[in-house]
Amino acid sequence: MKSFQKEIKRRRTFGIISHPDAGKTTLTEKLLLFGGAIQEAGAVKSNKIKKGATSDFMEIERQRGISVATSVLAFEYRDIKINILDTPGHKDFAEDTFRTLTAVDSVIVVIDVAKGVEEQTEKLVEVCRMRNIPMIVFINKLDREGKDAFELLDEIEQKLNLTVTPLSFPIGMGYDFKGIYNIWEQNVNLFTGDPRKDIEETVEISDLASEELNELIGDNAADTLREELELAQGVYPEFDKEAYLAGRLQPVFFGSALNNFGVRELLDCFINIAPTPRPKESDERVVEPDEDKFTGFVFKIHANMDPKHRDRLAFIKIVSGKFERNKPYLHVRHNKSLKFSSPNAFFAERKEIVDVSYPGDIVGLHDTGNFKIGDTLTEGENLMYRGIPSFSPEHFRYINNADPMKSKQLEKGIDQLMDEGVAQLFTLELNGRKIIGTVGALQFEVIQYRLEHEYGAKCTYENLNVFKATWVEADNPKSEEFKDFKRVKSKFLAKDKQGQLVFLADSQFSLQMTQQKYPDIKFHFTSEF
Repeated sequence: MKSFQKEIKRRRTFGIISHPDAGKTTLTEKLLLFGGAIQEAGAVKSNKIKKGATSDFMEIERQRGISVATSVLAFEYRDIKINILDTPGHKDFAEDTFRTLTAVDSVIVVIDVAKGVEEQTEKLVEVCRMRNIPMIVFINKLDREGKDAFELLDEIEQKLNLTVTPLSFPIGMGYDFKGIYNIWEQNVNLFTGDPRKDIEETVEISDLASEELNELIGDNAADTLREELELAQGVYPEFDKEAYLAGRLQPVFFGSALNNFGVRELLDCFINIAPTPRPKESDERVVEPDEDKFTGFVFKIHANMDPKHRDRLAFIKIVSGKFERNKPYLHVRHNKSLKFSSPNAFFAERKEIVDVSYPGDIVGLHDTGNFKIGDTLTEGENLMYRGIPSFSPEHFRYINNADPMKSKQLEKGIDQLMDEGVAQLFTLELNGRKIIGTVGALQFEVIQYRLEHEYGAKCTYENLNVFKATWVEADNPKSEEFKDFKRVKSKFLAKDKQGQLVFLADSQFSLQMTQQKYPDIKFHFTSEF
């Protein structure tokens, strides 16, 4: 029992979120570098670099230089097992990110020093705030010209509605960037511009008034740093671990991920303060991580991670108990027992088969089509984890088969990509035509690309004028009102993949009019009701 508790205590599972291009994937790479997981980190810059980023494995990501799927990476650092979920920042893939946030215990928010807080960051942080997820802020790209440190801290407080406290502070910025003073450990890390050196060397300075500081960074910089730190300590609250864990206080670190700078400070503090696996609410009760019996849920499905094998992996976050290989578990929705002979753990580009996994870990299970996002696995108890909704799509197109010889492949491809949560499929009641709805327009390209390259099927799109898809709920399906609604709106009714009725409103006005005309029918904007 002791070793089980110890395994839980040494796990940290977190997600990295930000606006595109703030440096999430680069930061992930550098964290792996410190964990000794990879020897040389690639930057997500251009196609010229042969060593692409370790965490971006889909061809389309390599071409575009963006992440379009959440990747899962694990490494060990100072006897702590760290699981990172690197999420896409691009707003067209926000849904993937929202789902991933259900599987993390804490979050690192990356902010670009020049651009400050951007719109996508605001949305994601709001989701974290709703769930009280502990957050650490990392202000990136200090080797470039950007906003002043206090201006950035103010912006984070105002725009993201956070209470911040800096745990490290930059010495200069841009071309006169000298290094970082680490408030948490009271030492100075000097910036040389040589990423290999920057990892090891820090100079301990316990007394800021000492001459040593002047010798290290020069009189001007030393005086400025003393003034700024005095001001910062006057303005910002002291770090309080309990407030951080409750989601009421957010520590801030400064650095430059590309130059390996300030990342070690972030990591050392992170393993000290970040939460161990947290309890999770299910429809029956709150489940604690140290319970004997295993429970977990699917927060992501990824088809064709290895194009040669056409495999589907369901990513499961373990909430409680031990997950053991070859042991039968209950698939709650299907009410049937399943065994897994080769559960995978992720390690940058490698997958390894694991015998035992603990709460906080993410396990990949080979799936032949049993799983959907949000499914729960248990050791026999009948409970479901909540909180992985499908959002109402905003872009709609008819999908047509461009190659009649390949209709089977197309059907299979669409089916699997929809299970993955890339987009949603609606079938019109009237004529059975298939409509794809997505949260962002870029997903249509991804679907087309993946259908062709992974399933050998070609599709074309046709525009469709739909404003929003809403899920329809009627208290009394036999009522006259509901029959009338179905008759009048028959052109705009479709079924989603679960067979739930969906109303496709062609404008905001028609949605409002329909809601007024049929007061007893409920129209929902997420599929979870």
